[in-house]
Amino acid sequence: MTGQWRRVVVKVGTSSLTDRVGRIYPPLLWALARGVQVLQQALGCKVVIVSSGAGAAGRERLGLSLPLTLPEKQAAAAVGQALLMLDWSRAFAPLPVAQLLLTAADIQQRERYVNAKNALEASLRLGAVPIINENDSVATGEIKFGDNDTLSAWAAYLVGAEALIILTDVDGLYDADPRTHPQARPIPLVQDLAAVSHLAGKAGTNRGTGGMVTKLQAAKIATEAGIEALIVGGGGAGLEALARGELRGTRIQAHPHTPARKAWLAQQPTRGVIAIDEGAARALRAGRSLLPKGIVGITGHFDFGDAVALTLDQQAIGRGLVNYDSEALQRIKGLHTSEIAARLGYKDYDEVIHRDNLVLKEAKHG
Repeated sequence: MTGQWRRVVVKVGTSSLTDRVGRIYPPLLWALARGVQVLQQALGCKVVIVSSGAGAAGRERLGLSLPLTLPEKQAAAAVGQALLMLDWSRAFAPLPVAQLLLTAADIQQRERYVNAKNALEASLRLGAVPIINENDSVATGEIKFGDNDTLSAWAAYLVGAEALIILTDVDGLYDADPRTHPQARPIPLVQDLAAVSHLAGKAGTNRGTGGMVTKLQAAKIATEAGIEALIVGGGGAGLEALARGELRGTRIQAHPHTPARKAWLAQQPTRGVIAIDEGAARALRAGRSLLPKGIVGITGHFDFGDAVALTLDQQAIGRGLVNYDSEALQRIKGLHTSEIAARLGYKDYDEVIHRDNLVLKEAKHG
């Protein structure tokens, strides 16, 4: 299971770092750091950490009580980031740690995605342990992941990981909630996430923002890109057990590998819809690009480089990054490429969506 892991992302939630009253508890960080190092030594892999806990550290330092206003949450995160990183730095010493703060926009915008990836690559190459968190002091609305489980799946994309390990206060997925059903049985292997999604419950403690629901959502993002996902209990001890080949949790099998760029594109929010005809759909499935001739309708407002959904007979068949904005496409839809310049006064591209910027859903048969 672990033999071919070169890079691993480990997601650590707030409940794995704090005591019963919500304060950062350094011995837990030390145990996690030890577990990470044991895993690296046993498998010969590099580990990236996605860490929660900044908000908890900041609340304690500022003397704040729940519930908090949004500005108070942002202030707590800003104060807590420095405190959390200091604790991680002490836990991993003498290894250096590298802090990376991300928002959803850093993933959704290709240039920023590449910049974040380069920063991670350099940190790993120089021997630092990257520690990622959402930039909660500025991230709101559309640029917010909302939970670090989702962020951890995207971090696995960024770093080209073979595995995503999500640490939790429960030893993986059960066929019922083990906190209320003593006879609940663990599920060691999941091959079809859809078949177990109904088993996800709510957050196990009042210190975290996620629950098993967000962990399974993160696992879906990861496994669809060919990244194995594991939900593991036991904190640092759980990581050390994994290094010995013992899984204290649930393994979620990955789908066949999808190229990273295609996997990234498949998860992007769409800004509009392009309806195409059957001929264009056949061409796309044959590996060609989308040309204006095959477009029959445009919905929504989008700009150059935005992701849009592609539909055939009102059924979504894929998505891609556009080379023309919605206003230009309204004017050139149905035209041959040789007619673009005459209609627009310019022609930057023959293709509306280049095949390299396109991902299609699998066609259903029968």
